[in-house]
Amino acid sequence: MKNITLPVLAVVFGIGATSARADVNLDMSSEYPVSSIHGQTADFFVKTLKEETGGEVNVTVHHGGALGYKSVDHYDAVGDGAVQLASSFSGAWSGINPIFLVSSLPFLATSIEDTKKLYEATRPYYEQVLEDDNQLFLYAAPWPASGFWAHKPIDSAEALKGLKIRTFDAPGTKTLQNAGASPVQLSWGDIIPQLTTNGIDGVLTSADGGVGSQFWEYLSNFTEVNYALPLQVTHMNRDAFDDLSDSEQKAVLDAAKKAEAYGWEALENRVKGNYAKLAENGVTVTTDVSPDLLSVLKTSSAPEVEKWKERVGDDALTLLDTYQKLLEQ
Repeated sequence: MKNITLPVLAVVFGIGATSARADVNLDMSSEYPVSSIHGQTADFFVKTLKEETGGEVNVTVHHGGALGYKSVDHYDAVGDGAVQLASSFSGAWSGINPIFLVSSLPFLATSIEDTKKLYEATRPYYEQVLEDDNQLFLYAAPWPASGFWAHKPIDSAEALKGLKIRTFDAPGTKTLQNAGASPVQLSWGDIIPQLTTNGIDGVLTSADGGVGSQFWEYLSNFTEVNYALPLQVTHMNRDAFDDLSDSEQKAVLDAAKKAEAYGWEALENRVKGNYAKLAENGVTVTTDVSPDLLSVLKTSSAPEVEKWKERVGDDALTLLDTYQKLLEQ
């Protein structure tokens, strides 16, 4: 019989053998700037995850649409595994499932406290829809309240008339159309080209969004109307998550929980910081709008909220009932 050396025996029988798991490297896509509140929240998530896994799980965030995906594209891209994670504006998915519109419905939740309760009522629906499409809901946090960026203060119903303004979803487009504006629905990456070519002369978004993309180079006014605080959702390909070890999965969920808390806690101070940044760059911030404008906007939005309820069906009634009960607590 041939002599078999000890190293060979170790390989055959596993004696004294060790197997080191290779580091996991994942990609996350976001169409928003690194300086935006959700760009920074994504970076916080990645940093926390790396720390909790001792550097074994590394996520590279591709900010500013660097991978070529917009939020509307992220749903299929993550579900199919083209990219493992994404940070996405939930309203962009309204064509996939209208449940994703709830946080951006006009004037349904206009404060941080109310938005948090609406999120509590809605999260189970988000989780289920994503799970059905091979994705894991990790966390969500809102954008600061949406308002009007323009060349002048949009502080009255008259000032809104004929304004060529960007909107981020169908209800917003119809609401502003009902109010007399000339809205056009655009993804974030399409805004600057339209501003540059005068295709639009206003933008419905937060002060934060404008700061991140330096809107002061094109527009000189921001009007606070607390239209909505829409959610940004971070989601992950289910197969990529399942491929992780138990301890790595736990670390992902723990990092997600901490990132969600970070995003919400940053919100209030972020608004103050944004307004200071706007002042530094010569942007006029208007917070005193006429009751007439708010009345027109709410009246214009009411039919769109009803249409949303009809599209969603019984789940809408259950969700809104849960939200109302949370408001009353």
